Amino acid sequence: MRDELFIRGDVPMTKSEVRAVSISKLELEPDSILYDIGAGTGSVSIEASRYLTDGRVYAIEKKAEAIDLIKANKERFRAGCLEIIEGAAPEALTVLEAPSHVFIGGTSGTMDKVLSLVLKKNPKVRIVINVIALESLAEILSWLNMHSVTAEIVQVQISKGRQAGDYHLMMGQNPVYVVSFGGEGRNNLE
Repeated sequence: MRDELFIRGDVPMTKSEVRAVSISKLELEPDSILYDIGAGTGSVSIEASRYLTDGRVYAIEKKAEAIDLIKANKERFRAGCLEIIEGAAPEALTVLEAPSHVFIGGTSGTMDKVLSLVLKKNPKVRIVINVIALESLAEILSWLNMHSVTAEIVQVQISKGRQAGDYHLMMGQNPVYVVSFGGEGRNNLE
């Protein structure tokens, strides 16, 4: 889905190309139960909801401006299986049903607690985490090492063309690290 289709404010949004890679790495199924933690504008929740004919998406967000944007985007895209949860993770997750999939766009420093809670709810959950800062990547690598978890890490570097007079220039966006792990047994086709 194109970024310009979303209602936006000053809230961070997972951009289209990064969103495509992240949703692919989630390996969603029609009946998936997805937590989108740190949902921002709801772009991941909205796009993922299109795959879930029998599932649900919980967009968890603590910022009031972001909640308003998610509500507006939910209405714009008629995302019926999307439920907006106002609050901070991990506390806001405790009353939700167990997830089959989790996308983490931000935890405001509670990554360890969030991962512990979702893995307690479902040890086979599929998790995809997007980070930009090297410190956040180091935190995730440390967590993975401490818990003997093997993950795939992909760096997504996108440049988009823009016109400058008679010329076209490529403008680089921030590189994003997409970390994915878990979900063993859900997509076993053998």
